[in-house]
Parts: sequence; structure tokens; C-alpha cells
Amino acid sequence: MKSQEELTKRVLERSKEVDGRRTLTCAQALSFAAEFGVEPIQVGRICDRENVRLGRCQLGCFS
Repeated sequence: MKSQEELTKRVLERSKEVDGRRTLTCAQALSFAAEFGVEPIQVGRICDRENVRLGRCQLGCFS
């Protein structure tokens, strides 16, 4: 399993700035969870902590 630091770095690298706020698609977040071997909610928590908004969400996985 890769580290939380690596996951946080990936989230920040792949998120895009839209209207002054960083965003990441739900599909990307789910992909990172699978790649890093963590539950999707862990990616959601990183996004919350780093002020990255999840967009185009699927099924409310990160609610």
C-alpha cells in the first residue's frame, strides 16, 4: 500500500482550479482509492482537509 503522503500529493497534483477552488472528479477519487488500496472515504477526507471539492459525484460515495 502506498502512503497517505503519496495519496495527498496525487490528489493535489490531479485536482484542477475552477473558480478559485480546487476540484477533483468523483471518478478520479475512486480511481485513487483503488490504486492506493484505501476506502473512498479516506480520499474524501483528504479532499476535505486540503479544501479540494469533489465534482461530478457518483452515487454520493463521498457524502
